[in-house]
Parts: sequence; structure tokens; C-alpha cells
Amino acid sequence: MKDSVEVALELNEKEVYAHIAKESAEDMIRIISSIDAERAKNRGEVIYYEDDWDDLIRQRIAKGKRHTAFDFYNPSLLTIWENKVKDMKRVKNTFKLGLALIGAFIALGIGLTIIYSEPWLLIPLSALPLVLFLIDYKKHALDISYYQLTQLFIDELRELLKKHELNEEQYKFKIFNHDYFGVSIKKLGGNVFAVVKGENKESVK
Repeated sequence: MKDSVEVALELNEKEVYAHIAKESAEDMIRIISSIDAERAKNRGEVIYYEDDWDDLIRQRIAKGKRHTAFDFYNPSLLTIWENKVKDMKRVKNTFKLGLALIGAFIALGIGLTIIYSEPWLLIPLSALPLVLFLIDYKKHALDISYYQLTQLFIDELRELLKKHELNEEQYKFKIFNHDYFGVSIKKLGGNVFAVVKGENKESVK
């Protein structure tokens, strides 16, 4: 049989784990809302949301390192997050580089037109449709990454709440896009919130 000290230690350990689980869930709902807000902004919507999801995740990792007895974050999820951040930076850099090259091409055409008094500018102007292509490429590539990250964190939140028997209703999060799986959408006042559902992963729109 366990003595009173062992029982007390186990109870304290459970309380510590429960506290960290709740703290992690609160961080996750902020991260989900922040990523989804960025996705909505990328789609052209006017969204007023202040949290920086990338910074929130880094803070969560740093905070998690202090809780050496328990790791609430799936290492695979963090690897995916890091890769997605790299992919999004690559997309943004490709977009900027593409615009810079088109701008340089047009500037060259203007220079040649001035020097030779001939319409050399017409050649680089033909590249302007590429600007629309780059804008569309950036918008859709980032949208996919934002969507995948948001869905991954929603799934992770569901597992955390289930594992530690936390009430889903207490961890509702503000949402701006309604195409995620495994959530129930609720309108409260002028805002839209989502609550993760149990095992049913059908989306509610």
C-alpha cells in the first residue's frame, strides 16, 4: 500500500499536469485564432486581431521547456509548424523576387526607350500579367499553409482536451473561416466562435 507521502506526491503531480494542460489549451486557442486571422487577412478580409501566432508558438515552446516533467506538444506538430514557416517565407521571398525582377525589366525597357527613342518599353510591359500570377500564387500558397496549420492545431487541441478531460465549451476560440473539420461553429453577439467536437470530424458551417 502507498503511504500518505506517495499519495500526496501523486495528487500534486496530477494537479501540476492539470494546470499545465489548461495553460496549454489556452495558448492553443490563441494560436488557432491568430493563424486563422492571418488566413482571413491573406484572403483580403479586414480583420482586427493582435496576436502573433508564430511568436505565440515560440513562447509556448520556451514555456514548455521549463515543464521538464511533461511535454504537451506533439514533436511532430512542431516540426510541421517549423517547415510551414519556412515554406511561407519561401513563398513570400519568391513573390518579392518576382516583383523585383519584373520591376527591373520594366526599368530596363524605360531606359532603352529613352536612349534609343524607340518603344522598347512595350516588351517589358508584356510581363505585367505575371504580376497577377504572382499575387494569385502567393495568396493560394499561403492560404493552404494557414489552413493546414490551423487544422493541425485544432486536432491537437481536441486530443489535449480529451486526454485531460477538459470541458470543450471552456476553450472556444474566435474563428474567421468556417471550413475546418471537427469543430462546431457558434455565433455569440457579433463574433463567431468554434468549439472542438469529440471524435466526429465532420465540419459544421
